[in-house]
Amino acid sequence: MKTVILDGYTLNPGDNPWTGLEEICDLTVYDRTPPQLVLERAKNADIILTNKTQLSAEIINNLPRLKFISVLATGYNVVDLEAAASRNIPVSNVPGYSPPSVAQHVFALLLAHANRVAMHDQAVKDGQWAQQEDFCFWNAPLFELAGKKMGIVGFGDIGKRVGSIANSFGMEVLVYAPRPKPAPDYEPFSFVSLKELFREADVVSLHCPLTAENERFINKNMLSTMKPSAYLINTARGPLINEADLAAALTGGIIAGAALDVVGVEPMLPGNPLSGTPNLTITPHIAWATLEARSRLTGTTVENVQAFLNEKTINVVNGI
Repeated sequence: MKTVILDGYTLNPGDNPWTGLEEICDLTVYDRTPPQLVLERAKNADIILTNKTQLSAEIINNLPRLKFISVLATGYNVVDLEAAASRNIPVSNVPGYSPPSVAQHVFALLLAHANRVAMHDQAVKDGQWAQQEDFCFWNAPLFELAGKKMGIVGFGDIGKRVGSIANSFGMEVLVYAPRPKPAPDYEPFSFVSLKELFREADVVSLHCPLTAENERFINKNMLSTMKPSAYLINTARGPLINEADLAAALTGGIIAGAALDVVGVEPMLPGNPLSGTPNLTITPHIAWATLEARSRLTGTTVENVQAFLNEKTINVVNGI
């Protein structure tokens, strides 16, 4: 079947071949597709693969040949699921490919603040060490993770892995989960309310999906309940945070710092209120992007397409 990938570059910039898909379908790959070209490029497709390119109801209803959509991600809000379902088009996603990479990135961000490795590496290269009277120096406070409290909002596969790593560092783990979850086999661990988590945690790490109910729930009021020494980490979804409120909290010393891999509008625009904010680390949505994770994503996508061709769809998110 004719298959079109609308935005393949981030998944495969040259190191993650499409071989598996090429072996089972007639594949056309576009690195990027602007909105005005989606219909033109997809008009003859039986199968569409998309990562961030939007497939609205209008687009789906104007693609008469379309039979299957597979999202090149775990999140699937780029596709109008109801429109696809109304045409009996199954939509699949790729669950579970990213937890090891995202959890690793959480601690890369946290350790960037705890140990200030990049800051002190640059200081040494700038000649500051050679100018010291003592055998060592530091330009910012350093702190241990052991004995601190890690607050995890959302306890799915990624949240669970973050908790396990935090435990290995000697941290107490506090979790808010809106639905009951089994407790892990390590201690100290507690399920707590959202208010208690923000009040008690030394580090708050977000691992929840974006919903209408929690959009920008990290706001002035929530940030004001955190310890002045606390850190906020977001590797989930940018719109969970009111960015102007976070910028004000960091500038005013309401919390000690934050580290983000996602922002509300990506790529991050020059006018974003977080630009130039102190005590803030931002990476460009790369927590998912290790080669190992991207290879898993591609492999599951091949399985999704093969299952559809075999009339036994898997990982379906719209009930078809």
